[in-house]
Amino acid sequence: MSKHPWFKLLLGLLLALGGCRRAEHPADVQVAVASDLRYAFEALRARFEAVYPNIRLIPSYGASGQLFTQLQNGAPFDLYFSADADYPRRLIAEGLAVDSSFFQYALGQLVVWVPEDSPLTLASWEELAGPQVHRLALANPRHAPYGRAAVAALKALGLYARVRDRLVFGENVAQAAQFVASGAADAGLIALSLARAPEMQERGRYRPLPPETYPPIEQGAVVLQRAAHRPEVWTFWRFVQRPEGRAVLRQYGFALPDATDHPES
Repeated sequence: MSKHPWFKLLLGLLLALGGCRRAEHPADVQVAVASDLRYAFEALRARFEAVYPNIRLIPSYGASGQLFTQLQNGAPFDLYFSADADYPRRLIAEGLAVDSSFFQYALGQLVVWVPEDSPLTLASWEELAGPQVHRLALANPRHAPYGRAAVAALKALGLYARVRDRLVFGENVAQAAQFVASGAADAGLIALSLARAPEMQERGRYRPLPPETYPPIEQGAVVLQRAAHRPEVWTFWRFVQRPEGRAVLRQYGFALPDATDHPES
């Protein structure tokens, strides 16, 4: 190696610049996200990354139960936003998530959604069992909480036995919505948060189902143990619980749990 002083100076500058580039590279946060949260989460991500440009959120969307199984099998997520609060609680019980990190971020709401040109008026629930509905889409109740809520609502309305043979199941509630949007189904029981998305509002109409017809859809989030030491993960965890995060959830039709113990701003 050269002994010239200028060479050592140049080498030091290059190392310093390389260190700066590494420091400026965004820290990635991998988030497992229930599919009903897709549009709301994209809005959350845009607001969050505008405030924290050195943190990049990388969401993976799916049915809450499927994501839960992936996490049990060691999927490398840092945060988990579930449409069923029971799944994050089970991760805590299994030692896979941080006990103190659990919070209920929203209450989901169920609607019937039809394309804009549908002959259905949605004035009566009886229309779902009528001759104009050949296929009725909902999320698979085996692993999607909105699917379980949809089945419960249909039973409470006295419709389930009459429409059972018409049901088509999406792997998650977003896929159920896509079935209707694409014409593969005539109507769908989907999340209000999806029906509120701008592109869905342009393409269809919805009517909320009576909340007393299905169990409360309590939605919860948790930090995984593998990410407990990462400050950027907790930064987003706090952001969702603050007024700016809650405002996004409210915008997309989520009912918000009573806030009595939120992280300080």
